[in-house]
Amino acid sequence: MDLGGINLVTLVASLMVAAVPIMLAAIGELVVEKSGVLNLGVEGMMVMGAICGFIAAVNTGSPVLGFVGGALGGAALATIFALLTLGFLANQVATGLALTLFGLGLSSLLGQGYNGIKPPPTTALFGPLGEIPVIGPILLGHDWMVYVSILVVALVWWVLKFTRTGLIIRAVGESHDAAHALGYKVARIRFLCILFGGAMAGLGGAYVSLVRVPQWVDGITAGAGWIALAIVVFASWKPWRVLLGAYLFGGISVLQLRLQAAGSAIPVEYLSMAPYLITILVLVIMSSGRGRSALNAPAALGQNFHASR
Repeated sequence: MDLGGINLVTLVASLMVAAVPIMLAAIGELVVEKSGVLNLGVEGMMVMGAICGFIAAVNTGSPVLGFVGGALGGAALATIFALLTLGFLANQVATGLALTLFGLGLSSLLGQGYNGIKPPPTTALFGPLGEIPVIGPILLGHDWMVYVSILVVALVWWVLKFTRTGLIIRAVGESHDAAHALGYKVARIRFLCILFGGAMAGLGGAYVSLVRVPQWVDGITAGAGWIALAIVVFASWKPWRVLLGAYLFGGISVLQLRLQAAGSAIPVEYLSMAPYLITILVLVIMSSGRGRSALNAPAALGQNFHASR
């Protein structure tokens, strides 16, 4: 099944893999923003997850422990963000940007000596079933993290829509003062959401260094965190739309590589720029009060809360 020299089955299978880091980071950020916190440090948490996961996997020989290490690395950086924004009421936008710069610098320092090392392989979950024509490569030929990422999206959708926990998170994001008046611990709820978002970003970063690009290089996430932020807005803060948005952005990134390999006459630079141009556009819309309202953003998004006010 070829189209213009591009195998469609391979293209679809590849985009599912390419979408995993963005999907995990975006679904974590969605929960954070649903609680009313805007964390622009996703890129920093992802790259910290990438190096922490890589170090853990290389030193233990276990990719599972690598992903655990990646989640812990992202959560550790998220804890710093939570301390500054919830404890010291620092500006969320400025703190998130500083977190990204800090994560990029710290990951570069920690990664010294790990260049050129291959991590332990993450094998396909269903083994030989992935060799079934058409269906196998698309649905059964992936590693277990591909299926975990879809499961996480489904769980977040279910929790936010059908559980009391989800209702409380949404209430805090819409009006933290009203939630506080009802007796909910706003700072505690937001702290746990920030930790979850950091862990998911760390998992996404670990997937990049352990599976997508199985090696360590400085800045390995290459802007994936910013794309994840844009996807949350693109999805109008709805989990299933995050899934579709991640596949869309993943498809664009894979397609431009396939077109280049196929010798297409279309300048691949245009497709390479597309995700980042869309990211800039979405972030500009997000910074507009009218745009945020039209996109159904949480009403208290980006607003600090203090119980004494």
